[in-house]
Amino acid sequence: MVAFEPPMLQRQSTVRDGLLEAGITPYNSFTYDHMYGTKIGGTIFDRDEHRHTAADLLQYSNPDGLRVLLHATVGRILFRQTGGGAARPVAHGVVFHDAAGVRHRAYLNDGAKNEIVVCAGAVGSPQLLMLSGVGPRDHLESLGIEVVVDQPMVGQSMSDNPMNAIFVPSPTPVEVSLIQVVGITRFGSFIEGASGSNFASHYSQITRESGQIFTINDMNDLPAASSSMRGGFILEKIMGPLSTGHLDLKNKNPDDNPSVTFNYFKEPEDLQRCVKGIETIEKVIQSKAFSRFRFQYISTEELLRMALNFPTNLLPKHDNASKSVEQFCKDTVMTIWHYHGGCQVGQVVDKDYKVVGVDALRVVDGSTFNFSPGTNPQATVMMLGRLSPSTNKHQNAIEAFLVVI
Repeated sequence: MVAFEPPMLQRQSTVRDGLLEAGITPYNSFTYDHMYGTKIGGTIFDRDEHRHTAADLLQYSNPDGLRVLLHATVGRILFRQTGGGAARPVAHGVVFHDAAGVRHRAYLNDGAKNEIVVCAGAVGSPQLLMLSGVGPRDHLESLGIEVVVDQPMVGQSMSDNPMNAIFVPSPTPVEVSLIQVVGITRFGSFIEGASGSNFASHYSQITRESGQIFTINDMNDLPAASSSMRGGFILEKIMGPLSTGHLDLKNKNPDDNPSVTFNYFKEPEDLQRCVKGIETIEKVIQSKAFSRFRFQYISTEELLRMALNFPTNLLPKHDNASKSVEQFCKDTVMTIWHYHGGCQVGQVVDKDYKVVGVDALRVVDGSTFNFSPGTNPQATVMMLGRLSPSTNKHQNAIEAFLVVI
């Protein structure tokens, strides 16, 4: 078991009650289901505050059949041709280098049912396919990569759930809490809260005693400032989203990050979802339930202005962003690291996650998603790995496989 019901302390309870006051109803209590309204979600921390991850599931596996190589970066999948004419390329090995930079090769054992499973994530999987010659012909040839399969959809439809947040300083102490309560709206935004961290930098801060804004200009002021800042964020994330982008290689070096464009808010509907989400957060902040955790005389416009000073991205800020919610969304958008797309089902892989156009190769990770909700996709990815034909023992699909993570 890797998910648990979290304890509900003061500020998370306040976020819950504020969401209900703001009209995000009904109250669905604790549930793992995605349901419109306000609910308590699962946490990977148990009641003893021990963190659980996918590694916990290894205790149910047979370690005798596993060999794990750490610090091994795969740079290319190897293909061979079988037969002649219209024969398809077959994946049969990988090239990787170790921590010292020494190159190695690993090959599948002989057997028609053996295959390679790529689980490198929404950025790593399309990058690895392209480096291996599976991708858009023109792009690969421009980098001198030999084309194995001309697959123009590799690296396309890249998505990330855009997130925007408002920091609400508190005149009273708040507990340290990660996201436990979520408001799932009917307009396509997820509202959540986190609290308890101390925030200190050269950006605007608010003192514990008076709530007055001040600025840290001297690094010697940091200890005093960090003890003066308390409160938490209320954030909204866009489900989907409708806006998509693309991934391109910069070069043939697997250690270099590719160029990724997500095109946040390219589609007007995504921007309107953000606007409604921020307006809902403002209602939560102004709710009766939230009154003890905010300074009464600090307006929501002032909170937006303060949020503009946080280093959320490298975009230029606009003077009207605290007055225009649309501009605020654009200026303060940030990632929640829920990248997906690039190897989507029906485009790059089939319904069994086999890469179209080649044999003995699958992709099983978030790069295959066509859509992602606003909440953490960790459980979805874990179940995908558990139930996909490549790893499901009940399918009796393969005899052995090489997994690239």
